[in-house]
Amino acid sequence: MCPSCQKNNTKKIGIRRGIQRYRCNDCNKKFQSKRRPKNLQEVIFKKYVYRRQILLHLAEDYKHSIPWIRKQIFDYEPLEKVHNPRAVVIVCDATFYGKKKDKLGTLVFKDILSGEVLIWKHVQSELTKDYKQLLQRLLDMGYTIKAIIIDGKRGLYKAFKDYPVQMCHFHQKKVIQRYITMHPRLEAGKDLQKIMYNLTSTTQTIFTKKLNEWYEKYKDFLAEKTINPDTFKESFTHQKLVSAYKSLKTNLPYLFTYKNEKNIKIHNTTNAIDGGVFSPMKKLLKIHNGFTKSLKLKIVDDYLVSYKKK
Repeated sequence: MCPSCQKNNTKKIGIRRGIQRYRCNDCNKKFQSKRRPKNLQEVIFKKYVYRRQILLHLAEDYKHSIPWIRKQIFDYEPLEKVHNPRAVVIVCDATFYGKKKDKLGTLVFKDILSGEVLIWKHVQSELTKDYKQLLQRLLDMGYTIKAIIIDGKRGLYKAFKDYPVQMCHFHQKKVIQRYITMHPRLEAGKDLQKIMYNLTSTTQTIFTKKLNEWYEKYKDFLAEKTINPDTFKESFTHQKLVSAYKSLKTNLPYLFTYKNEKNIKIHNTTNAIDGGVFSPMKKLLKIHNGFTKSLKLKIVDDYLVSYKKK
């Protein structure tokens, strides 16, 4: 609408400094759209982050200096997350990025039913209390938690004891691989590896039976002890194999929830968040060199608040 004659009979006549200009066909006045600074900041921010445009090119496009462009990027504030409380199945995990001396992390809860990132928190270490805090915030907002998928972090089973919990199969396999390696030399390790191969294709009953049979076969072998000649302390001779078995025994009640809870759609891995959310997010943070801590967190916030739209 023309600000002079208040009529809508206008024509676009070009763009100057990134802002559309018009001419009124009735009074012949020229004017430009009154874009709010915040909207312009958002456009510049998203071009810089998602379209990978460098500061120099943005400065040329908007006919401003590089410091001015940088200020728009740093002044931009991501939108607030809008919630739609409902029944959800949560997959949750934390990821860390940056160098050790300036390590940053984000804990994320995602609904696998809708693919929406529900809530997140920036953290410096992965603590059970942060998981509990985010869960409580969702409950306070009116969400109903049908099930939770985790990577097996110690303490989470107790924290989520009121809900069906699924332990990620990928993480469980990685734990066992770390203990017995990809190419175990011991016969007991080779037999345990064969049992693990069938984790995703078997049932809890059959898997439990195979694991118990394995233990009965090798229990004397696992019980062997060695005395340290320096400290005279006694420890298991095959400690890593013992640890692998204990890991499976501890996680066994949570490895087949996705099959036992047939009325709930549950994934058997955390891939929906590890590969679906974290991997693209980390790529964004590597696009430009020299991101400050505050800008990195701002990029993560903007990415997560609009994740489902991408």
